[in-house]
Amino acid sequence: MDTPHDCKSVEEIKEALQNNNQALAIAKIQEYLDRQNNIPLNIAITGETGSGKSTFINAFRGIKDGDAGAAPTGVRETTKKPTPYPHPNYPNVTLWDLPGVGGRHFPADQYLSDVGFEKFDFFIILSDTRFRENDVKLAREVQRMKKKFYFVRSKIDNDLRAQKRSQREFSETETKEQIREDCIQCLQEQGIQSPQVFLVSSFELRLHDFTLFTETLERELPEHKRNALLFAMPNISQEIINKKKKAFQANIKWHAIASAAAAGVPVPGLSVAVDAALLAGVVTKYAVGFGLDIPSLENLAVSTGVSLSDLTAVLTSPLAAIEITADLMLSVLSQCASTIFLLAAEEGSRFIPILGIPAAMILSFTTTYRMLNLILNKLADDAQRVFEKALDTTK
Repeated sequence: MDTPHDCKSVEEIKEALQNNNQALAIAKIQEYLDRQNNIPLNIAITGETGSGKSTFINAFRGIKDGDAGAAPTGVRETTKKPTPYPHPNYPNVTLWDLPGVGGRHFPADQYLSDVGFEKFDFFIILSDTRFRENDVKLAREVQRMKKKFYFVRSKIDNDLRAQKRSQREFSETETKEQIREDCIQCLQEQGIQSPQVFLVSSFELRLHDFTLFTETLERELPEHKRNALLFAMPNISQEIINKKKKAFQANIKWHAIASAAAAGVPVPGLSVAVDAALLAGVVTKYAVGFGLDIPSLENLAVSTGVSLSDLTAVLTSPLAAIEITADLMLSVLSQCASTIFLLAAEEGSRFIPILGIPAAMILSFTTTYRMLNLILNKLADDAQRVFEKALDTTK
């Protein structure tokens, strides 16, 4: 659902096009898309000292502990004040590493006011054991302030390994259910009604409850903030890749309208140049969102143990694992016979009196719309292949 501001922008775009003000239409379209891409999302990560907050933040952002820009980790409390960690590819999404609840400098009864609770969209309360009194106090305060909170039982991989070593007949499913029930019972005893607890390993996000957790967040977030969360999420399932594809697809019409508006300017060759630059910017976002840019693939290779060459071997699109430029997009456009025909027809139509410019605009819209859909489909397919390759090796 669009916000009132978005609805106003759409009306302004339509008005600019109806008045043949192509420059204003392009500017308004870019403003609309930029606003959608920069919706802020602030996530608070809190819990007692040693609960794994920093490692969770790093894993969510696709950064390893110790990397440049990573949240510092350690057995002692390393967070002395609320510290923001913007997502490396989506800086509008910020995960905040908050000091441990009940620490010497942040007593539980004044914790929320001290950390500035009002700026956060929701709170994630982590614990690597049972949830304790301070966790419950915080949850109650967050609820009183009419904010969402979620209990995440971290380091579940450590518990499973320990139980597997100590039990002759080990069942991962039964062990996880026992840990979950233990956490729920503990929270209920402290007055939390119908608590939901997600079991997560920051080193194995695709396993356990992380997918269910992200689906819950997505469902409960305001609609205009869902894409911000979606694009920032790591590609840990085929479902997330499909959701990203649908979100990208929803904006293709606006890029195509911007292309059509540029075609309405009676300057030969201008539309093609604008299209190439526009496509380069949009396709770069596709590649980054699907984790097909070089840095993302390198990080995936390190985290999964699959070589970069093995990951890139399954790619089929010439726009994956490469720096995308306007010149590269012109090259890709020139290799598609139907696109060459449409571009030639667009340029030729400009010389037709009266009807030439409207025809050029329609052809430009069609070319951009078709190309972006084609490219998006190929990159989404590549993302699925890379995911499956990494999954096969990490099973």
